[in-house]
Formats: sequence, C-alpha cells, structure tokens
Amino acid sequence: MEVLYPRCAGLDVHAGSITACARIAMGTQVTHDQRTVSTTTRGLLALAEWLTAHGCTHVAMEATGVYWKPVWHVLEEHFTLVLANAMHIRNVPGRKSDMNDATWIADLLAHGLIRSSFVPPAPIQELRDLTRTRRQLVHEVARHVLRIQKTLEDANLKLTQVMSDIVGVSGRAILNALVAGETDPDRLADVTRGRLKATRSDLVDALHGRTTDHHRFMIKLHLGQIEALESTIAAIEARIGDALGPFRAAISLLTTMPGISDTTARVLVAEIGTDMTRFPSVGQLISWAGFCPRLDESAGKRRSTRTRQSAPWLKPTLVNAAWAATHKKDGYLRAQFLRIKSRRGAQKAILAVASSMLTAAYFMLRDGVEYHDLGAHHFEQRDKQQLAKRLIQRLRDLGVAVEVKAA
Repeated sequence: MEVLYPRCAGLDVHAGSITACARIAMGTQVTHDQRTVSTTTRGLLALAEWLTAHGCTHVAMEATGVYWKPVWHVLEEHFTLVLANAMHIRNVPGRKSDMNDATWIADLLAHGLIRSSFVPPAPIQELRDLTRTRRQLVHEVARHVLRIQKTLEDANLKLTQVMSDIVGVSGRAILNALVAGETDPDRLADVTRGRLKATRSDLVDALHGRTTDHHRFMIKLHLGQIEALESTIAAIEARIGDALGPFRAAISLLTTMPGISDTTARVLVAEIGTDMTRFPSVGQLISWAGFCPRLDESAGKRRSTRTRQSAPWLKPTLVNAAWAATHKKDGYLRAQFLRIKSRRGAQKAILAVASSMLTAAYFMLRDGVEYHDLGAHHFEQRDKQQLAKRLIQRLRDLGVAVEVKAA
C-alpha cells in the first residue's frame, strides 16, 4: 500500500495523558518511536518539540470529548492535523492498549486511511460555543416553565388553559401576585394586561384554587431561575452580536430563505461555517449533517435506510426551520412538503425539506447569492415536461414521427 506521509504521528488522547507514536519510514524500513506525556501546557509543548525533532509533518488524533481541543490548539501551528472519528478508526479487538492505539492511528494516517473531521477556524468555534450555550439555556428556561405549570396544577390553578404563555406579561403578573400572597381570583384577574384568549369569567374560574405557602415558594424559586437565565441569555446574545462581525453578510444572505430567522442563520454559520470548500460537494454536507439515508446493504438487500443520528445542534434547528418554511404559501418548500407527505408521511417530508434548505444554504454561501424560490408550481411544470417527453419518445419508438408545437 502506498505511503503518503513517511513521517507522521498518531496520538491517543486522554484527560491526563497523551500516548504518542512517531512513525518514520525510510525506504522499506519503518520504525516507531513512542512516548507518553501529560496534557499540561508544558507537556504539550514538549510533545511538539519531540514531534518536530522526528521531522513529523502530519499528526492524527481521535475526537475524544473535549480533550482533543487543547492538543489541537497547541499543535496546529506546527503540523498538519487530522481529527478522526473514533468509530472510524477502531482497532482490531483483542489488541487494545494505549501504545497499540497510537501506533494504529499512525499507520492509518501514513497510508491516508483516515477521513478528517470538520474542525472550523477559531472565530467559528467561538460563535459555535455561544450559540450552543444559548440553546441549552433556552431549554433550561422551558424546563422551569414546565415546573411552574406542575406547581399550578398541584394548586388547582388552571392558568395554562386560559393563557398561551404563563410567563408572558400577564402570566408573570399573576404569578408575582400569587407569590405576594394574593388569593382572590378577581384581584388576580385585574393584574392582567392586554387581551387574553379567554374571557374574564373563564379567567376568574381558572384562578380559583388552593394555594399554599409551599406553592408560593416553588413558584418564586422557579421565577427567580427563569429571570436569571433570561439575563444570562441576553448577555450571550450581546456577545454573539459582537462575534458576528465577519459573518453578517452570510447571515443576511441566509435570512432571505423562508423559515430562516436571525437565530437560525447564526446557528447555521456557527455549525457549518462560511467556507464551503471544506465540503467537496453538497452531498457530503448533507451526509455530515445526518440527513441522507444510511448505506446498510448485505447480499443485495437494503436492510435499513434510516438517517443516522447526528449532533443535537444543526439537525433539530433545520427541522424547526423547515416546519416554519412549510407555512409560506405559494412557495417551493411547502409544495415539496405536501408532495412527499402524501406518499411518505410528514416526518420523512419534513426531513426532505430540511435537506433542501441545507442544500440551498450551501450554494448561497458558496456563490454569495440570495435565495431564489422556484415557486409552488415547479413540480407541476417539471412533471408536465417529463411526461410529454416520455410520451413523445414512446411514439417515436413505435415508429411514429412526432412534431411538437406549443399550444
């Protein structure tokens, strides 16, 4: 097998130590030099000097949690780094040890058998950390809202049946009044603001309950947590705004697509970046995001076509955006959703729409163009042309000369 990198190294990274193997090929002779260092900054710098002394040009490591990140930051200035998926480079069973793993990684790298994972540049990584943290905090706010709903149900206060948002302006005013000790339903109804979906009589009936000091304490506790989280989210959003300086043009392009809000566009940029040359084709981006069917075939039979699991950041965001895009009338994405839904069901249809949106984002970022909607009648026109072409060819196969004229 051809050796692509005669001087390379493999790293088996752990939380406290790194086992390194330098593979040196000189003609037909191959030698392996192994060393174990700590993951402190001093240890990583010593590792860089050791690899440089061996003349290594490429270094490969597994993506183990977050332990690979400090190693990457120290070594990326000196070597060409390759980050491998641990599932793709699994060693032969029965030969599992740190030294063997490092040697195995070095041998795979030398022959070009490791597919490098996508590692975005530092500005994209910082933006990714911010958007992911914001998503986690938003989910935590939703959990506290559910806990407040549970407490209200325990107190027999049917606030969720008369309000769409119990932590909105009116809902929060009622909750604060409950915490202050107010129990009169009429007075609680008086603190609401604006219009509600329920009448005043229904609201007063829903506010008849049995509120105890324990319920007030729990509501106050969760409200405090929600307010603290909302303050933190506001600070993160301000920080995201500062980090978006180089990417505002890309976000402006992405927001021209139906269903893509500013928040969704930020997540897209944070997850896939703006340099589409990192993905050789749009198909590889779709596969990386987990939207294409898996290839699981044996004896000529397809055993499964389910999409594989992916990180819980990009795929759920695109699916939510796809649901929003399907609500736009006279749009291509809605027409695609309805067309596939009638044959395959809503779940497969929405994944197809999300995949189409990611495909459009790929070309928009690559070419720097805005979104162009094909229209709701795109499939009708395409099917009509294909049908006419197929029938004309069938007539020609039967020996009939056909001359086509526009109606």
